Amino acid sequence: MPRKNLKNQQIIGNPANAESLYYYMLRFLQWCGIQQRSKVTIKSWEIYLRRFIRWCDERGLQNPQEITKPILERYQRHLFLYRQPNGQPLSVSGQMGYLTAIRAYFKWLTRANHILYNPASELDLPKMNKRLPKVTLTPAEAETVLNQADITTTAGLRDRTMMEVLYSTGIRRKELTNLQTTDIDINRGILMIRHGKGDKDRMIPIGERAIEWILKYLNESRPELVIGMSDNMLFINSLGRAVGTTWLSRLITKYFKQADIGKQGSCHTFRHTMATLMLENGADIRYIQSMLGHANLETTQIYTKVSIKKLKDIHTATHPAKYQKPNKNETKH
Repeated sequence: MPRKNLKNQQIIGNPANAESLYYYMLRFLQWCGIQQRSKVTIKSWEIYLRRFIRWCDERGLQNPQEITKPILERYQRHLFLYRQPNGQPLSVSGQMGYLTAIRAYFKWLTRANHILYNPASELDLPKMNKRLPKVTLTPAEAETVLNQADITTTAGLRDRTMMEVLYSTGIRRKELTNLQTTDIDINRGILMIRHGKGDKDRMIPIGERAIEWILKYLNESRPELVIGMSDNMLFINSLGRAVGTTWLSRLITKYFKQADIGKQGSCHTFRHTMATLMLENGADIRYIQSMLGHANLETTQIYTKVSIKKLKDIHTATHPAKYQKPNKNETKH
């Protein structure tokens, strides 16, 4: 059996103090489960809150009533100055993860009347920079990567099919590994994504080419991978179990290196590429939002900055400074 992280199982503070930050945290996480928060969110928030409560305990702070806005601001500075084992600071999104969990926790404490006021209500969060995707592919580059899988082998045919699905739909790697054979409507060309980000389901289209690869995989490759009572997962490994996200990331990275296109890539590269190319070919931004499963349109609009083709076409057509090719018939002086 895998070893559990004992540090994340320990009681923090005085075990006899039922009104401590720690015991209120347990009740808060239980409430999150009742409110149908995703298991991933609850697990992350427990990690973030345990570290915050341990930081407070080291400073003699045991109860929620002792936490003030200046103390939270001090912890925020601690997150900013903290260095990971590799010497790197926490990313802005990493800091946001901690602070979001703390804000949600104190909001619950206030609404449940465990504290009189919310010290985290006016806590200023760091500004998230909306960075452009590091890598997107041209159609030719995408085809080069896809062609790296050896489809004459059982594993290679599976790998090619997985990449075709990623490229066609732009789904996340976790969403791909969670796919079941029943999530695909072959006749309608529809893919059902269950328990996506935020534990939300969505239904999206999948292209004909990707469907043909899925059919080929189901007929020729998957039967070779099924072992005994294998479950209904679509993409399985040599042990007959669902492929894992870490394994998938390494596999896709390997194919990008093998393609030698001068770009490093990952599962998310197919997601960025799908969104960018669809936008350049005239897709409405709201359709792309639905495909990607973004709750906020602003998240999707980052691709309008990557999609340079239309802007380039307009610039070429309208800018007055035109390049004039030399007339071959002109006499050189």
